[in-house]
Amino acid sequence: MRYDPDKPVDAAEWLALDEMEQQLIVQHHHKRARVQLPSLRMHAIIHATIETQVAEGHAAACRALERMLTEGLERHDVIHALGSVMAKHMFGIMKEGQSFDDTAYTRDLDALSAERWLAESRED
Repeated sequence: MRYDPDKPVDAAEWLALDEMEQQLIVQHHHKRARVQLPSLRMHAIIHATIETQVAEGHAAACRALERMLTEGLERHDVIHALGSVMAKHMFGIMKEGQSFDDTAYTRDLDALSAERWLAESRED
């Protein structure tokens, strides 16, 4: 399977892969594109997790993806935007020992917009 984050993955084909295969495919794409990242592995984990949520039909992730595409973002940027929300929740789990709160995650995805994400990403 060849991964292109600007195109939807074939859900059945994506979900037939194990997590490591998904991550390696994402890493390979970024290496081919010569993208420099602080942690290619972590970047691939986040990409793969978001792609899996969309492929599985996670309602809030799918809503956010569609909304942000209609707001003018490219799909790859939307994957990063959704990934930023997921990373925030993962950080809370790892640093503070919280359990995953799907209600809070859904709320944060529903509040996400292209304008908000672009403004926040410029601040970093």
